[in-house]
Amino acid sequence: MEASDSELKKELDATLHARRDLGEEYESALVESFLEKVEQRLDGTVDRRVRRQLAEQQMVVARGTRPPQATDPNFGERFGFAIISMILAIPLSAIGVVQAGIEGLVVTWLGIVGVNTVHAGRWWPWTRRKSTPDSDWEE
Repeated sequence: MEASDSELKKELDATLHARRDLGEEYESALVESFLEKVEQRLDGTVDRRVRRQLAEQQMVVARGTRPPQATDPNFGERFGFAIISMILAIPLSAIGVVQAGIEGLVVTWLGIVGVNTVHAGRWWPWTRRKSTPDSDWEE
């Protein structure tokens, strides 16, 4: 993973250098291009992890044994939501800074953290509602 991090850093440096050379009129195109590369890198990482997890599950099924630790059935949804939040955080942060400076950045990140906290709260054990039997209702 460290090799891909250095490649991504080189891409960012090249994008910043190109922005200096080309000027502000090409800034949005350069940022979009860099974000596409980041998204491709994330998609590749997620794909590899999913394939590895599926292969491990297939091995467990083939052996007829249970995995050493139980996997969280909601992990994929939570992980996907976190990845999408981080991808969207980049342009939202830029918009917040351009529109309102550091205050805009703070408000943007408070919103991102708030949305992620609410989403994560859906899986907290103490927030789950207990179902009430239908027999409690009087007709």
